[in-house]
Amino acid sequence: MTNILVPYDFSTQAANALRFALQFNEEQKRIVHILHVVEMISKPFLNIDEEVLDDLKIEVEKKILSRLEEEALNKFSAKLNNIRIQVVFGHISQTILKYADSHEMDLIVMGTKGVTGMRELLIGSNTEKIIRASKIPVIAVKNYVKPERIKNIVFPNTLLSDADEELILKVKALQHHFGAALHIVWVNTPTNFQRDVVTSEELKRFSKWFMFKDFTTNIFNDTNEEAGMINFTHLIKADMIALGTHGRKGLAHVLNGSLAEDLVNHADVPVWTYTIKERE
Repeated sequence: MTNILVPYDFSTQAANALRFALQFNEEQKRIVHILHVVEMISKPFLNIDEEVLDDLKIEVEKKILSRLEEEALNKFSAKLNNIRIQVVFGHISQTILKYADSHEMDLIVMGTKGVTGMRELLIGSNTEKIIRASKIPVIAVKNYVKPERIKNIVFPNTLLSDADEELILKVKALQHHFGAALHIVWVNTPTNFQRDVVTSEELKRFSKWFMFKDFTTNIFNDTNEEAGMINFTHLIKADMIALGTHGRKGLAHVLNGSLAEDLVNHADVPVWTYTIKERE
């Protein structure tokens, strides 16, 4: 049984994520949890009568069902009997993460609009925050794509020496699920330059050690890692990017940033991420 969580805020991107989730793993049993979070931003709100909150939940649930019909999302769930609609109150990203943990979700599929400039630096999106802290894989969806059309996945790997076995197993499972080819790419940049002959040998050892199947190894030159990954994805017309993230927080995040979050903000294909657990 696969449990998929879809945070839903009535946006076009959330609808795209829901379409994707409803078609994900169609041949196997799965439950899609549609979660709408009503953000509580002030203490007086906490004193509202419980009956009022219950009524609000019912109204939002009706609105979600109505939106499903309006956007013809119900046609994607014709064969799916297990849909759960939940309306909860709380801080958006924290509530989503708590729900994913307490209900033992296997995957989060989340729409993203992407943010740029100072807003990206100082605030970030809820999708970024969830990617940073999630214990399970997250697929960020901006534009709708049918899961069945995902046949080429880019796996950026510029830190081969830091390869995490659990991440590799997750990526291989993702590849198997879609029946896709995996394109392992090293992005060579001016600040992280390495001769092709050296990188080529490392890629060969890496792919042999982890026994990849149906894959290619690639070296791509660009001004920075993010640009290289996006440009390489466009070059080979890939359908998804999959990568690990260290989930940096606080000062470490401000100083070093997050490549995964940058890609979520700027890539136009779905981005799959998985947080690499810190070694003890």
